[in-house]
Amino acid sequence: MTTYPGKCHCGQTEFEAKLEKEQEGHVLCHCDTCKFLSGGTFTLNQIIPKSALNITKGKDALKSYVYYGDSGKAVNCYYCPNCTSHVYHHQEIMGPDTIILRTGLLRDGYKTLQPAAEIYGKAKLPWEKEVAQTFDTMPPST
Repeated sequence: MTTYPGKCHCGQTEFEAKLEKEQEGHVLCHCDTCKFLSGGTFTLNQIIPKSALNITKGKDALKSYVYYGDSGKAVNCYYCPNCTSHVYHHQEIMGPDTIILRTGLLRDGYKTLQPAAEIYGKAKLPWEKEVAQTFDTMPPST
């Protein structure tokens, strides 16, 4: 297990994420929501236990909102109120103890971690090349 420090764009929110060896990679999400939020073609994420994330600064200031995913279940999005960087999401369909961490906010994580999987391949732009195993929506285990 490796601990990775992270922070939002402005530094108001700081955290540490403990990733098991098999979690040390990005899950690229191509869903339309992630494209809209990031202004890019995908976001960098990892599915981790909620207990693996320790928010060390700005926890009480985090804001959240809810939208409803493909499953019809709530997706709770937690973000810095100052710069609006999304730190993590909690998808209710994944259970109460699992979250989606934005690995692009880990210090050097966007540089050092490699793509491990791609999700929502059904929404991938036609000119994007596959860089990891791609699932139409979520992996079968979630």
